[in-house]
Amino acid sequence: MSTDEGIDPALREQYCFGCGRHNPLGFHLEFERDGGDVVARYAPRREDSGYPGLMHGGLATLLLDEAMGWAMYADRVFAVTARMSTRFRRPVTLESPLLVRGRIDRQRGRRIEVSAELYDEDGERIVEASGLFLRMDAEAEARSLEVMRREYGTTLD
Repeated sequence: MSTDEGIDPALREQYCFGCGRHNPLGFHLEFERDGGDVVARYAPRREDSGYPGLMHGGLATLLLDEAMGWAMYADRVFAVTARMSTRFRRPVTLESPLLVRGRIDRQRGRRIEVSAELYDEDGERIVEASGLFLRMDAEAEARSLEVMRREYGTTLD
């Protein structure tokens, strides 16, 4: 699938906490393409609290990890997080919607370098991350796709 096309909705037929449609407790993120990036919107919930009125830092980091993953996943490149570095510019409040944006920066064999940012409703960058993902080998990818087909009826090849 090229970066000009939409994202296959079958990719959401899973139990992932960040993006899976079948996880009743998850974030249910729906990524879309925006040029070479992927973007999703998220409205923080009270259940996302760390300190009162603030989003838990681990959950803000989850948003960034998902955006970096979907930068690859949207093109059916299946990879897992190997390393991630996160910088909080300021606390993330629960009071306003968020936009998360991710992209692939560089690919070298199985190693894929990615980055993502989290923005508030005014478009200010509040958290940023960079990461190294490792592409799954063909056997691991086939096992994952088989589980998605068997458990959720996806049509992914």
